[in-house]
Amino acid sequence: MGKPLSERELHNLAMNIVGRELEEEGFEFMGVNSEPKRNPQFVCLKDKILHFIVVRHVPYPENPNIYDEALMTKMKGHADKHEARTYYAGVGLSNAENPELPVYLDEAYVVDYIGLIEIKDE
Repeated sequence: MGKPLSERELHNLAMNIVGRELEEEGFEFMGVNSEPKRNPQFVCLKDKILHFIVVRHVPYPENPNIYDEALMTKMKGHADKHEARTYYAGVGLSNAENPELPVYLDEAYVVDYIGLIEIKDE
């Protein structure tokens, strides 16, 4: 067995997964904040529009597509002041052999990520 990934390593892995997708979709990185408690994690520019993206690693068996509404409402308020769009990116990571086990360094894992979820006004 390898070494289980720490919360920080899982967060960084989630950041890498989302970052790669943003790159592929042509987002330009204006700011990257890898601290899990400092939001947003990514501030990007695409089509002359600012995008604030909050990234979260979500442990199995939690649903990575359910976000903290209070946090995201606060983020949206912050983004609106900058005429930015707000997104949540929840990344579920689990052990490929047995989802009940931790994700280990250098071992296969499963990614449960549907992409960016835009936070819009109700």
